[in-house]
Amino acid sequence: MLRKLDYIASLGVNTIWLLPFYPSPGRDDGYDISDYRSISPEYGSIEDFSRLVEAAHSRGIRIIIELVVNHTSDEHPWFQRARRAPEGSIERDYYVWSDTTEKFADTRIIFVDSQTSNWSWDPVACAYYWHRFYAHQPDLNFRNPAVVDELLAIMRFWLEKGVDGFRLDAIPHLIERENTSSENLPETHQLLKQIRRVIDTEFPDAVLLAEANLWPDDAREYFGDGDECHMAFHFPLMPRLFMALAKSSSGPIRDIMEVTLSIPSQCQWAIFLRNHDELTLEMVSEEEREFLWDTFAADKRARLNLGIRRRLSPLLDQDRRRIELLHILLLSLPGSPVLYYGDEIGMGDNIALGDRDGVRTPMQWSADENAGFSTATPSALDLPVIVDPHFNYQAINVDQQDGDQHSLLNWIRERLCIRHHYPAFARGGMDFVEVDDHKVVAYVRSLGDQHILCVINLANQPLATSLILSDFEGFVPKELVGGQSFPAVAARPYTLTLQPYAYFWLLLEHRYTC
Repeated sequence: MLRKLDYIASLGVNTIWLLPFYPSPGRDDGYDISDYRSISPEYGSIEDFSRLVEAAHSRGIRIIIELVVNHTSDEHPWFQRARRAPEGSIERDYYVWSDTTEKFADTRIIFVDSQTSNWSWDPVACAYYWHRFYAHQPDLNFRNPAVVDELLAIMRFWLEKGVDGFRLDAIPHLIERENTSSENLPETHQLLKQIRRVIDTEFPDAVLLAEANLWPDDAREYFGDGDECHMAFHFPLMPRLFMALAKSSSGPIRDIMEVTLSIPSQCQWAIFLRNHDELTLEMVSEEEREFLWDTFAADKRARLNLGIRRRLSPLLDQDRRRIELLHILLLSLPGSPVLYYGDEIGMGDNIALGDRDGVRTPMQWSADENAGFSTATPSALDLPVIVDPHFNYQAINVDQQDGDQHSLLNWIRERLCIRHHYPAFARGGMDFVEVDDHKVVAYVRSLGDQHILCVINLANQPLATSLILSDFEGFVPKELVGGQSFPAVAARPYTLTLQPYAYFWLLLEHRYTC
């Protein structure tokens, strides 16, 4: 990672989010943690981590790490101690126990493909323990003050090592209560406010990023009044970007953005196209889910947990135009864009691998053995490199694209650079522009006197569209990529012609007359 920091900086990325690197049995790709204060030897040491943080900071890059707060591995010393501790003791109450599986009966099962209950029997404790995810990941009991103290101590440990924040994994599920869904409870928000008070007092520059797969009005609650999480992922937006593309319709984007509530000024959404999990379809209707499955996952092996376990490029059949279009939306809609490694070069996946491993294969750095990812023997790799004829590492890699000015990698670099130079993309407001064709989505991002008109053709056909820009009469649109000036906006509708899946980013400049 130290050797790749210059590449990260060259992309224009200012923050790295690291997936779990803690010691773990590895039954859930490290999300089953057995020691929160150490690093798995396969990744390095605490000293190596400190060097990474220092080197990243020297390049203006922040480091956010994963904090899996909902559960531990069943091999964690806390659980091993709890199962042997007397009933009612502080040690036993690090986890949630019951004599019956009927408790919390209104709580849904998340991993419907592999779990039949949220309770599992422990023969040592002679009781059932609670788990919202896999049976080997018992949930912590945050009603126990000792557990809260442990969490705060872990956060202090890593913040003192120089990390800049945490992605809080699965936080809607932190606390359970009878006769509820055991999600998004007031007690969870009280806990987050307590954590935030400690962070603000001791580490005021640290950031908390909420992973909460919820509708915008529910996810909005994780900002509190600016006193809970600084950021939250906008999960419902992601499938609607794919739906808008598949239907050639602006409706899904307009609908979700119009119910995306305003948030505290110091907070921000995190938006994304793909990540290390399946493309979740929980936040769509059953009809919409079936449509998206039929469109993007006709091969049923790609379906998992009400989602799709594919990377971005395979989802779009390696269509460069559509890959670019979705990135244009990602980089111009409100929020901080989160890129998943490898998507910037159009990496593929391997759905023959189990669970979500197919989208977690080694980064393709070069055409060398193991895609330049490792000098180990191929059989020693945790996951195999991609050898599919369409996505193999000899054809798709950083080295090959780095020197090609027309590559996807350099195209994304250029757009990230443009975005960086216009604060309206990052912090500006958003207003939809009325157009005469539903195949086009148009909106203006504004911050102070800076106004950027975004016009995107969602269809695989050329078209001319008329926009209502009466608020900007007399302004001159200037294209941000090539710098060309367009005719000034007049009182009448403004007409633009777009090629299939084409777009414009237009800076609306004042035209001054003497």
